[in-house]
Amino acid sequence: MKYSLLDRGDRLSRDLAEQFHQMAQEKELTRDDESPDIVLSIGGDGTLLQAFHRFRDRVGTVAFVGVHTGHLGFYADWKKDELPELLERMATLKPTTVSYPLLKVEIVTDAGRTVYLALNEFTLKSVDGTLVAQLNINDEPFEMFRGDGIVVSTPTGSTGYNKSVNGAIIHPHLEALQIAEIASINNRVYRTLGSSIILPKHHHCDIVTDPDEPLAVGIDHLVFQFQEVRSIICSVAPEKVHFARYRPFPFWNRVREAFIGWDENQGFTKKWPR
Repeated sequence: MKYSLLDRGDRLSRDLAEQFHQMAQEKELTRDDESPDIVLSIGGDGTLLQAFHRFRDRVGTVAFVGVHTGHLGFYADWKKDELPELLERMATLKPTTVSYPLLKVEIVTDAGRTVYLALNEFTLKSVDGTLVAQLNINDEPFEMFRGDGIVVSTPTGSTGYNKSVNGAIIHPHLEALQIAEIASINNRVYRTLGSSIILPKHHHCDIVTDPDEPLAVGIDHLVFQFQEVRSIICSVAPEKVHFARYRPFPFWNRVREAFIGWDENQGFTKKWPR
């Protein structure tokens, strides 16, 4: 098996990465940063996002594994003290591969067309202040938005920025995208639905803005500025991201542990008195 590893860059993550490389050599695993089978990230969900974008052109052929060094992450199955167990399973077991939807974002400007893939979300804001944009669904006008911005998320990304603006959490086996508003302003001129919208795989959303308005575009942790934007087309990507599972960790268990609180031995961290 060939692997590549990306760490967060702090001392703990670097030390864990060095330990992993040493143990992997003993297990006769091959480090290959060009064409790996498995890509490990050590740090947090942000580190895995970096790993995803580093191998974006090979997303169909690699599988990701996350090791978290702090709080439990949605993309990290393993804790920092479980490296020996993870390595043993990598050396002896064939993992179960789970595949999750990605977001395709096409930005059309006077200079041409740029295409991105997002693992978590795409965000759109105005550089100068309030964002004004027309939203079309399947080439039909739907609403005229005015407010702080728009976030379009994948199902796995629905637990992030999308949740903070009251979007729904979607199981990642559903091939869909979600459009959520960031502080919309509603009046007689600008009127929006006021809730998040979930579109299936065969639908798409076009966002049309004033081409004279400079825009701030976020693709996961990456931020860009665009000028002369004619339209932005969001759809479920034909590609998927793959994760190597060496043990089960259901999605709703991740949600419960992250937002509600759960102790394996005692149940919920807060209980009703008996």
